[in-house]
Amino acid sequence: MLLRLRKSVLLVLVVVGVVPVTLMVYLVMSEDPYMSGEGGEIGNLETRLAERIRSVEDQNRMLRKQLSMAQNQVLHMQMSLAAQNDSKHYNSSVRCVNAEPDIPKCEVIQVAIVCAGHNSTRDVVTLIKSVLFYRRNPLHFHFISDSIAELILKNLFDTWNLAGVQVSFYPADNIAPEVSWIPNRHYSGVYGLMKLSLPKTLPSNLEKVIVLDTDVTFATDIAELWKIFRVLKGRQAIGLVENQSDWYLGKLWKNHRPWPALGRGFNTGVILLDLTMLKTMNWMQMWKLIAEKELMSMLATSLADQDIFNAVLKQHPYLVYRLPCQWNVQLSENTRSEQCYSEVADLKIIHWNSPLKLKVKNKHVELFRNMYLTFLEYDGNLLRRELFGCGTSSSANDVQEQISSISEDDECYDFRRERVLVHRTHLFYLDYSHQPSDDDVTLVAQLSMDRLQMLEMICKHWQGPISISLYMSDTEAQQFLLYALSSETLTARRNVGYHVVYKDGQFYPVNYLRNVALQQARTPYVFLSDIDFLPMYGLYEYLKKAAPMMELSVQKKALIVPAFETQRYRLSYPKSKTELLSMLDMGSLFTFRYHVWPKGHAPTNFAKWRTATTPYVVSWESDFEPYIVIRKDIPQYDKRFMGFGWNKVSHIMELDAQGYEFLVLPNAFIIHMPHAPSFDIAKFRSSSTYRKCLKILKGEFQRDLSKKYGIKALKYLSVE
Repeated sequence: MLLRLRKSVLLVLVVVGVVPVTLMVYLVMSEDPYMSGEGGEIGNLETRLAERIRSVEDQNRMLRKQLSMAQNQVLHMQMSLAAQNDSKHYNSSVRCVNAEPDIPKCEVIQVAIVCAGHNSTRDVVTLIKSVLFYRRNPLHFHFISDSIAELILKNLFDTWNLAGVQVSFYPADNIAPEVSWIPNRHYSGVYGLMKLSLPKTLPSNLEKVIVLDTDVTFATDIAELWKIFRVLKGRQAIGLVENQSDWYLGKLWKNHRPWPALGRGFNTGVILLDLTMLKTMNWMQMWKLIAEKELMSMLATSLADQDIFNAVLKQHPYLVYRLPCQWNVQLSENTRSEQCYSEVADLKIIHWNSPLKLKVKNKHVELFRNMYLTFLEYDGNLLRRELFGCGTSSSANDVQEQISSISEDDECYDFRRERVLVHRTHLFYLDYSHQPSDDDVTLVAQLSMDRLQMLEMICKHWQGPISISLYMSDTEAQQFLLYALSSETLTARRNVGYHVVYKDGQFYPVNYLRNVALQQARTPYVFLSDIDFLPMYGLYEYLKKAAPMMELSVQKKALIVPAFETQRYRLSYPKSKTELLSMLDMGSLFTFRYHVWPKGHAPTNFAKWRTATTPYVVSWESDFEPYIVIRKDIPQYDKRFMGFGWNKVSHIMELDAQGYEFLVLPNAFIIHMPHAPSFDIAKFRSSSTYRKCLKILKGEFQRDLSKKYGIKALKYLSVE
């Protein structure tokens, strides 16, 4: 009796779609003694059970077909009127998508996104995080991008090390001629029209693709959307969600005249494109002819590609398959998205298609906002999970192999492990624009969140270009963004390149950060500084003159900018060398680290600098770590040194090994501002293992240097 009751419950669950039919078969067989044993009644029971399952499946299909037909009733009517020959294909395609079997776990899902400019790259990362969070399949992203977005995204994916993710780029400049002739009033400009050219732009062997705007957020596995391609029938080649505003009804204001559309029209933030079908129909010629005709009266598009897509579908309604509205819940000023869904749990994609973003009105906007912010601040390192059984690989495997080769018994294991880490990096996080001159100099530095307040002060002292690495978590990156956008000083600058290097590991990767900032400098010369030093007023112009005068472009020279420090948090910054010397004599300024580490800057010869009027040569000495101006094409910093200790010393040592001459500038200076000790300094002071490992790393570096540079580097082996 109990067994029959459980079977009845399972039967009901199968009907309503809660329990898959295959699961019911397994459960019934595992609990029925006649099914699991060896008896003469097995065949009869199998027959009866098969008949019951077929009956359940028939009921299931009928229920879902009725639900789907009700949802698509309006479009049925439009299709039957517009394309009688294709109505049978359309009607037969209205099937339950959820009833379709899952796509193979190793099938690659193709996604196309138009992404141009610095701000757009930030938006697309949030979208990609939401896709990666739910996905179980390999992905291939196709980016239509300008040069800056390609640089940013290529580096981001290279350093992200995502398993089962491929990325391809298509230069927007090559596509622009296809659409730039169309006048467009939308803020997206020519980029807002480029989705029209995807059937021509994407590889010829690509059969289908999901097209996404950068301002959408997934709440489900993208494979569920990919699965809908199976439902398209006949000449259906474009899957779209109906527009949830009254825009195409022409009722928003007096004399509002939108482009022609089928009913309420369709939103193009989420599109399924059957590329093979569109190519067969000569899509490029089709939309261009219709656009040319409509532009004679409309003069320009208001909603970019969306207007043209809708005009085409108005004339050729057989092309469209209406996606359930949950696949593009539109949150803009004039939408009525609440009317398209009953349960929040049914939603698949949230579309923030409004310049106001999180300020739109919707009864569930707080929930949507929290979902968006969750992915915005989600730790992207957690998305590096492997896809098993698909033969996918990434450079993360190489990193893991290097880590595996390190003995865990090595007391310096943590140092050696973090040396091989690749940190996810988002270059040019904010807008950047600077045209360098032949004598231009970039200030190069790095920081963590606790030094953020120094940015404004440095920008006030240095008017030239800056390349700076910011070591932050995803959450801290958003805090930095809000800070930067609210600062009048920072928003007034476009020549500061902010490169976010995301946290990973337990040490501060200071030399890794320096390398990132150094690599992204766009000028022939760089000033290698630290974030807690304020340059003297006018130092940028002074160095621009000094670099060519000292022939840095053709000679191996490093120009030293003498460093000083103050113990006062409020300092009346000296306006000249004379004023600085006076403050030195009065004891309000000191030579840098004079009290705790004089060896670091002693070779600068501050006594000589006091009276010098021309640059003078100094010799390298052990532990020398000056701040220098030098050509950009120099050796990278050694990544084995992280946290505190020998990070600059090792770099200066290698420059000396390469034969660089060190010259002290007589009329230049920087001043170190006081701050609380860093966490890494505290670890150095408190941990004997830390100090021991640093000494071991020093020895290894010196031996490597001797092997690399031969006999002229033997002197470094004796350095303690």
